[in-house]
Amino acid sequence: MVIRRMRRILAPIIVLLGIPAAAFADAVDDFVQGQMQRHRIPGVSLAICRDGQLVRATGYGLANVELDVPVKPETVFQTGSVGKQFTAMAVMMLVDEGKLGLDDPIVNYFPGAPATWRGITVRHLLTHTSGIKDWEGKTDLDYRKDYTEDELVQVAMKLPPDFAPGTQWSYSNTGYVLLGILVHRVSGKFYGDFLAERVFAPLGMTSTRIISESDIVKNRAAGYTLATGKLQNQEWVSPSLNTTADGSLYTTTLDLAKWDAALEARRFLEPGSYQAMWSPVKLRDGTTYPYGFAWGFDVQRREPVIQHSGSWQGFKSAIARYPGPGLTVIVLANLDQADPVFLATTVAGLVEPALAWPDVQAVIADPDPVRTAQLRDVLQAWAKGETSARMAKGLRSTNAGTAREQASREDLQKQLAAATGFRFLAADDVKDRGIELRGETIRTVVFYYMPGEHDARYRFFLNDRGEVADFASGSAN
Repeated sequence: MVIRRMRRILAPIIVLLGIPAAAFADAVDDFVQGQMQRHRIPGVSLAICRDGQLVRATGYGLANVELDVPVKPETVFQTGSVGKQFTAMAVMMLVDEGKLGLDDPIVNYFPGAPATWRGITVRHLLTHTSGIKDWEGKTDLDYRKDYTEDELVQVAMKLPPDFAPGTQWSYSNTGYVLLGILVHRVSGKFYGDFLAERVFAPLGMTSTRIISESDIVKNRAAGYTLATGKLQNQEWVSPSLNTTADGSLYTTTLDLAKWDAALEARRFLEPGSYQAMWSPVKLRDGTTYPYGFAWGFDVQRREPVIQHSGSWQGFKSAIARYPGPGLTVIVLANLDQADPVFLATTVAGLVEPALAWPDVQAVIADPDPVRTAQLRDVLQAWAKGETSARMAKGLRSTNAGTAREQASREDLQKQLAAATGFRFLAADDVKDRGIELRGETIRTVVFYYMPGEHDARYRFFLNDRGEVADFASGSAN
């Protein structure tokens, strides 16, 4: 019912995409509904924008399984780490106002900080290059306990550093919690109130706010997880830990479409601040990492992508922005095992055929079996924490010592052990696109399909010398 109504409302607008309305709606609906059935996702909210204009917003499935409530565009989901980009916006507003500096040492704002924090700047926190450990529940932090901001700072100060500031990249929720506290200390306002006044209200994002279990939140979805194949409610987290700046927000796809329009129009910040936010961070050794201020950078076929995803309390989220074609796809889902990045990027390929992922079922003759064997060897070396002559400088110098990085490598070892093949899919020549990853100019992107316990698609980004500057994996179906 909701889908049919949205088709009627949006049919005149969808022509902006250059695709017949019925064919466009059917292709997207069939794909999303097929993925929901395959992966047992209760509900999904999807928005598609073109040049800052909302062209489609649709709800699928159930927002609340117990009450049989359908998802609609107004359904409120948790953002997870997609919310970090709002924290980054608050920080950059203060930077533009001269109240904060990107290269300010954070010890200026956190008295009593340990000696290991002396080289850490605000920029390091924004880019996950501070070396501050990503705290772990049940080990470093008790998710069932309420903490004050000062208590959270004390927990962070006791964590051993993962590396010296600016030398490596490692995702740190701890760093973004500290940024929220920093906004509070500099502005005099809780970061959520700062955002409500300075961003959400001006943009008319009426459903976006800090998470609260006690408040009445209209259209609020429930989050779920699959445990031993059984759908269950999300785990409970203490109220205070659901108000931190690492992504504790409620929002809707309609509100995120308004946010996308503001980003497209470059509202709020000076041009140089947007450039800084959307530039890869430079590490001490001269290489870079494809991450800016709460935004990651990728390439989908021959188009650059600015994106981020989130995961928290049975919710998954993704926003993928394609500056070239002016396309944005936003996905919110209420299952911990959902893959919103795969949903968003595949929908982008349905909208823009040039962005479509290679068909993993197609049988393509491998033009370079030797290269294929070498690239698989790169994966093997990476999984073991070893270097390879086929790795470019930035990839070789990546530290395998952090808990998150080690877990990623162990997962890859298991995947390689269970793989039943490694099959060539496609190769994109991108030498004229000006694409840079980890300090290397990318010439070719090569795609492979690795069937196994969890089918995966791999991409290898090669420089002029054929070295692997970076690689990425994702769902294959």
